[in-house]
Amino acid sequence: MNELRVSVSPHLRGTRTTQNIMLDVLIALCPALAASVVLFGWRALLLTAVSAAACVACEYIWEKLMKQPITVTDLSAVVTGVLLAFNVPASMPVWELLVGDVVAIICVKMLFGGIGCNFVNPALVGRVVMFFSFTGDMTNYSYPKVSFGPAIDALSSATPLAAIKADQLDWNAFGKLLLGVHGGVLGETCAVALIAGGVYLCVRKVIKPIIPLAYIGSTLVFGWIFGSSQPVLAVFSGGLMLGAIFMATDYVTSPTTNLGKLVFGLGCGLLTAMMRTFASSAGAVTFSILLMNLVVPYINDLTAPKPFGGVTEK
Repeated sequence: MNELRVSVSPHLRGTRTTQNIMLDVLIALCPALAASVVLFGWRALLLTAVSAAACVACEYIWEKLMKQPITVTDLSAVVTGVLLAFNVPASMPVWELLVGDVVAIICVKMLFGGIGCNFVNPALVGRVVMFFSFTGDMTNYSYPKVSFGPAIDALSSATPLAAIKADQLDWNAFGKLLLGVHGGVLGETCAVALIAGGVYLCVRKVIKPIIPLAYIGSTLVFGWIFGSSQPVLAVFSGGLMLGAIFMATDYVTSPTTNLGKLVFGLGCGLLTAMMRTFASSAGAVTFSILLMNLVVPYINDLTAPKPFGGVTEK
């Protein structure tokens, strides 16, 4: 005799878990980590390992003190730690990075209820706090210890965005930008490594390419509209690839619908191009994503599909 079982949703369950999704993100970040070690030396690996361990420790200690279930095995804290390390230069003092880790995990993630409850990206908030608290160290950009081909003076003395704004960069710098042979933070330099990680995430269906493509494409278009001298080169500078692929696509702080993802990516691109053109270029990607994080609930409401047979409210 067949039984009719009634249960609450979800009725369809997949094999994907938070842990294996986060593991895929960590695998996707490995090319960028390897590139940062090659470019900046073993200190890049040290900062990344310390940041990841500190984030795990913060989450574990908080859950122990609050007598909550231990969730560090889902690897989300590890991802936050790695991304936060990718947002600092190789010369960053370890104790200052630990301040960012505490802010990201305790103040942004755990105080709001843990994974799935934060309304902004924890790693980006940690970066903002460090940027305003330790501005000198956050902008003391390290320069690669290796060089591929002839040196480019503009990339040896300034970040690519600063050189573009000063109209000191031309297409000869394109290869340097792709390989990451320029000053900057750990995770923003090697565009090839970041793109490889993004392709892996798309193939594994961890993310959809809508947000990264909309973000990068709209930054290019709006940068050209606003009069950028080299909008294409600007796309490969200033952490845009890192932000578009790994931070703007965060499940918790990005829209759920495809149309919403498109709107979110376009909004990030517009804000980034405006900040880079009319204000200081430092932190444009960070502040753009955080501002769009705040309007995600409204984007979800406005782009939610109408239920089958439902009636639209007036």
